[in-house]
Amino acid sequence: MTAPLRQSGLFFAFCLDALRGLGRRPFQVREFLQQAWFVSSVSILPAALVSVPFGAVIALQLGSLVRQLGAQSFTGAASVLAVVREAGPIVTALIIAGAGGSAICADLGARKIREELDAMEVLGIDPLHRLVAPRIAATMLVAVLLNGLVSVVGVSGGYLFNVVMQGGTPGAYLASFQALGQLPDLVVGEIKALCFGAVAALVASYKGMTARGGPKGVGDAVNHSVVITFMLLFALNFVITAVYFQIVPQKGS
Repeated sequence: MTAPLRQSGLFFAFCLDALRGLGRRPFQVREFLQQAWFVSSVSILPAALVSVPFGAVIALQLGSLVRQLGAQSFTGAASVLAVVREAGPIVTALIIAGAGGSAICADLGARKIREELDAMEVLGIDPLHRLVAPRIAATMLVAVLLNGLVSVVGVSGGYLFNVVMQGGTPGAYLASFQALGQLPDLVVGEIKALCFGAVAALVASYKGMTARGGPKGVGDAVNHSVVITFMLLFALNFVITAVYFQIVPQKGS
């Protein structure tokens, strides 16, 4: 009964220690650059490939819906806002958690079962400061940049599908977005990506550093980290979106 609560408490304490390690000096710049390059290299292509059909599906579905409602002129606004505010950060989070997070968890889990982390502690080196903090910072940076790429590709895909396949006009598509879109929509998308990247790195690092049971334990930790990250991301997305709608007034309302 108390095991889930205990694990939640340990994870919360781990998150506090890891985030506190971000401000400690000296910052591990080399490790940060290596992890940023690695996470971006395994995430850019999948994110770009996934965002094209994502934007297309949103444009097709919303285009059909607004046509039934007689509001074809707002297709661009609905499609772009859906991609920038919701789909972009979600796609970014799923790619970061599935590709980068699983690699981080596997790397730290392998170090754990080889007792490298224990050896670092014996030598007076804090693994949270040396290994976890650079990975968190790198994942957050890559998530923010990757969200911009996903948003651009998704909006471009939705634009092409709406204009080419649904017979929409380019001018109406862009004008409707300018009428309803606003800068906070882009800002909240980037904030979501930043938070999602931090969550993915924290969960992956925690599961990796607590892995036990040999190689099978590392594999189980990777699977658990991906599933837990997905659950936390969707819950966090709901909270951020609800707060955003309460704080920022929407155009046309």
